[in-house]
Amino acid sequence: MKISKNKLAPLLMVLFIFILSGCSNTHSKKVSTQTNSIHKHVPQRNPSPIKWKHIKGNPNLPILMYHSISPSTNTLRIPSDQFNQQMKWLKEKNYYTLTPREAARVIMKHEVPNRPFIWITLDDGYENNYRKAFPVIQKYKLHATINFITSFAKRKNHLTIGQAKKMIASGNINIESHTVTHQDLDILGGEQQTNEMVQSKKWLDKTFNQDTSVICYPAGRINDETASIAKRAGYTLGITTQPGLANINQGQFNLKRIRIVPKLSHSAFFKLIQTGK
Repeated sequence: MKISKNKLAPLLMVLFIFILSGCSNTHSKKVSTQTNSIHKHVPQRNPSPIKWKHIKGNPNLPILMYHSISPSTNTLRIPSDQFNQQMKWLKEKNYYTLTPREAARVIMKHEVPNRPFIWITLDDGYENNYRKAFPVIQKYKLHATINFITSFAKRKNHLTIGQAKKMIASGNINIESHTVTHQDLDILGGEQQTNEMVQSKKWLDKTFNQDTSVICYPAGRINDETASIAKRAGYTLGITTQPGLANINQGQFNLKRIRIVPKLSHSAFFKLIQTGK
């Protein structure tokens, strides 16, 4: 049977559309299969975030105090292998490492995480904090606070602004105040103390685009004026070198810390965290 040219053209057009439709469905099925395969292998995020709870009474907060992470020649120097082992131990024991804001939450609001918790601090802002401590903190997904002497930003063997910014950007490090020139505040008058704390905060706030909330006193020394000056300067917490567990009964601007010394055994480290001595 012969088909006229007038009738053939529409038939060919229908056939062409049918073929295209089949190709389109085939492609769609392939994409769908690939997509399902991809989603199947996407790693799931931790479904158990930190939960906070209010407790009666005043919680004790262990605040670890480090300085230089370097070969030990005095009590302010902790070898990098010891620092690594202590951070590894905290990770294995499921410790939650606080930010400064979270530390204030524990002290001021009596709210605590649903895991063991601790606040890690390093004083003075040595350059080895970036080379030695920072990689370990990142490795174990912890958090630490470096108390920075602002006039030391260009001093040899101390952190550069670039290094500090990189650590802040990681989310593993906060930079807080250790005054401008690291003078003992207990021998300074009110005006000098104000300058040390106010100018340090202003510099840190501007340089790192933050609201600096912690003042770490040089050598931990303060006098009767220091706490009120720290409060007026805009800080939330003040930390000393007095040994022990921190607690609001000490006053929010007079918090104790736990000094970490070289050659500390695991059992001694654990006891310090539990008892502060």
